[in-house]
Amino acid sequence: MKVYFIGAGPGASDLITLRGANILGRARMVLYAGSLVPLGMLQHCQDAELIDTAKLDLDQQEACYRRAQVAGCDVARLHSGDPAIYGATAEQMRRLDALGIEYEIVPGVSSFTAAAAAIQAELTKPAVSQTIILTRVSGRASAVPETESIARLAEHRATMCIFLSGPHLKKIVTDLRLHYPDDTPVALVYRVTWPDQRTYQGTLGSVLKETKRKDWNLTTMLLVGAALGRDAQTESSLYSKDFTHIFRVVKKKKAPK
Repeated sequence: MKVYFIGAGPGASDLITLRGANILGRARMVLYAGSLVPLGMLQHCQDAELIDTAKLDLDQQEACYRRAQVAGCDVARLHSGDPAIYGATAEQMRRLDALGIEYEIVPGVSSFTAAAAAIQAELTKPAVSQTIILTRVSGRASAVPETESIARLAEHRATMCIFLSGPHLKKIVTDLRLHYPDDTPVALVYRVTWPDQRTYQGTLGSVLKETKRKDWNLTTMLLVGAALGRDAQTESSLYSKDFTHIFRVVKKKKAPK
């Protein structure tokens, strides 16, 4: 018996990995958060017991694992995005360790990479930003350490991807403007890859004027940083005709005699 923590991806049912879909097809019990994972994802399941964990506390979820352990059947635990990011998986793994239940983690497509794809942006560019900061603001479920506040992280002026930003948009923008110029590109992506996906692209100085908070509540990702800009920027040396590496040797021109 084994528990598989599977990254379901950002929403679209075809953005789960092949490995994840194959495990769903053979697992006899599937736990999923119905508030975050679309029902379309369950099309990969065959003849499994489907359990929506949206209304279950951790003790009740542990009871499901115990029942599967007695029955000797594998469990697929679907988490939105990638289980490594805001997945609440560590607390489940501690309980599985205590129960002596083996588990495996199957990575998935994170909503921050899906959001970048939705706006056709590269988050890192040479001489502009080589760092991506993934963060969120404090909420009821878990607080963010003060040392990781938006205002503190903004000092780096790196590319930032701020999860669940919609309800806190005004405060986030105010904190970002402490360090980023007003012309810094900003994007909002609501429910990325879901049928009702919606995007906004503008600047840090214009975003509050051009959007309404009620349109961006709940699952909205905010992307900010100079790397999102479409203007001409430094090209990578990797593909330069004059750049030599172990897979491509540039022949030097012989000096005229």
